[in-house]
Amino acid sequence: MLGKMMYQPLLISGLIEHAARYHGDTAVLSKEVDGQMTHTNWRTVSDNSKRLANALAALGLKSSERIATLAWNNRRHLEAWYAISGSGMVCHTINPRLFPEQLSYIINDADDRV
Repeated sequence: MLGKMMYQPLLISGLIEHAARYHGDTAVLSKEVDGQMTHTNWRTVSDNSKRLANALAALGLKSSERIATLAWNNRRHLEAWYAISGSGMVCHTINPRLFPEQLSYIINDADDRV
């Protein structure tokens, strides 16, 4: 049985580490809100995710706390998702198309920390 087991746990943080290590130079293309295309790679996405994860930790946030993200589906949100989820926190994505009253209700109801 031990021969079929993984040598490490399957974690979200391991996914971005694998991408950076083995596919670091692979292009990640993202379309921004203004229509501009940005080009980056998995190594940069990983580095930016780690910086954000460290910033969240510096705020005193702990594992399992809810972090709301109000963002479009682009590379910045990808980096935030890896930073938050990879740190053991809950990434609570919020639809930017909602009205301010709806956003406020959803954020308060979910008891998002940040």
